[in-house]
Amino acid sequence: MRSTLALLFAAVTPLVLACGGDDSSSGPDAAIDADPTTLPRFSFFVTSLRALQELSGNPMGFGGDLRFGETGPGAGLRGADKLCATIAERSMAGAGAKQWRAFLSVTDDGTGVPAHAIERIGPGPWYDRNARLLAPDLASLMSLRPQNGDPTIKNDFPNEDGVLNHNPDLTGDVDNHDMLTGSNSQGRLESADRNCLDWTANAGNEQLEGEPRVGHSWPRDNAPVPINGWISSLVESGCAPGVSLIEMGPPDPQSNTVGSGGGYGGFYCFALIP
Repeated sequence: MRSTLALLFAAVTPLVLACGGDDSSSGPDAAIDADPTTLPRFSFFVTSLRALQELSGNPMGFGGDLRFGETGPGAGLRGADKLCATIAERSMAGAGAKQWRAFLSVTDDGTGVPAHAIERIGPGPWYDRNARLLAPDLASLMSLRPQNGDPTIKNDFPNEDGVLNHNPDLTGDVDNHDMLTGSNSQGRLESADRNCLDWTANAGNEQLEGEPRVGHSWPRDNAPVPINGWISSLVESGCAPGVSLIEMGPPDPQSNTVGSGGGYGGFYCFALIP
């Protein structure tokens, strides 16, 4: 039932494939002339469903394979960073050069050592597309929900256009809070079976690819406290592409997708330049 509803929902979701599929020609340095240090504050967002649909060329998104045209060791992490930069540039001209980093952990960053999401994003501060402060520093960010920032976005993280993601189309709340991190509550690599083979796999074979760890971009009402963490809340059903935006409870054990618990395989993007 969940997958059927998800497919029906995705079928009517607006989809513009102007950017095609694996857009390896678009990236952090594509068509960027502005000095990023002179741009308005913009250094954090949740990747929107629409952006992932358009850039993957798939109404179900990328799933757990975020290589985005990259190859070789560390391709999943590099591709995810490139996706962040590409999406940022689409929202604000020049912003793609702000050294974007996907908030993802891997066992091998391409040099043979693990990468921990929390160590990739700089010291802060981080602002959304509308210059609202998410958190001023790492200590504030490393709470169940970010502290010392704008209360408007504390419990509903915005997408790349500054729109609160719980109601991105302004048509009503949708269950889209699961965001890929592969990380424990401290923002560090949880285990080798929680990141879709370092974000390179989306076949949906849980035995080979594992099941990705996700955080919640907005907290579930009346849920136990740990499940409301933005970094690490629960484990999704698998790494296959999938969109499920209708509230149907926890991840579906009969599914094998990144979206079965309420999401679409989105992730967080942070820039090193505020």
